[in-house]
Amino acid sequence: MLHPINWSLALPYYAAAFVFGYLLGSIPFGLVLTRLAGTQDLRSIGSGSIGATNVLRTGRKGLAAATLTLDALKGTVAVLVAYHFGGQDLAILAALGAFLGHLFPVWLWFRGGKGVATFIGLLIALVWQGALVFCLAWLAVAVITRYSSLAALVASLVTIAFLWFDKYLQEAELFALLTVLMWASHHANIRRLVAGTEAKIGR
Repeated sequence: MLHPINWSLALPYYAAAFVFGYLLGSIPFGLVLTRLAGTQDLRSIGSGSIGATNVLRTGRKGLAAATLTLDALKGTVAVLVAYHFGGQDLAILAALGAFLGHLFPVWLWFRGGKGVATFIGLLIALVWQGALVFCLAWLAVAVITRYSSLAALVASLVTIAFLWFDKYLQEAELFALLTVLMWASHHANIRRLVAGTEAKIGR
């Protein structure tokens, strides 16, 4: 006999997983690292984003690499911790929270990064093969077009298709939502791509 879910017991755990993911995802590593290094305020240069691409515009490749790594790892850690304590459902909620935390960190008046590194970190924890697919698709598009933003946007769609056709249905639904959010965060890049004014890799 199947027993209905006792939502009064389940909801606190779901809420805790989401909030934990959000708080971890909202850590603005790019801003923290550049401030510790004594560079100018990251939000005053380039796109104003707190992500690794904008950190690279400071000329500090090491800081950019560290930002990319930490922004990915905060998503990975959020998922793995939630999965350890509550299984797949809590891991999915923590993943959503971490991504929203990166895009809309409360500490920075909800103005965060664009989500690419955290997207990859979540894939590593949930479906590592999906992370590999994303990176290969990104690399292929980047080599052909030299547009980092376009590579990320295309790679996100390729990843959803992979997850769906490989029967990772719950994960496919999650990353479809995250892709919509990531595309929305790239709205300025999309406008520049359409206008032909988006900066290419190496420029």
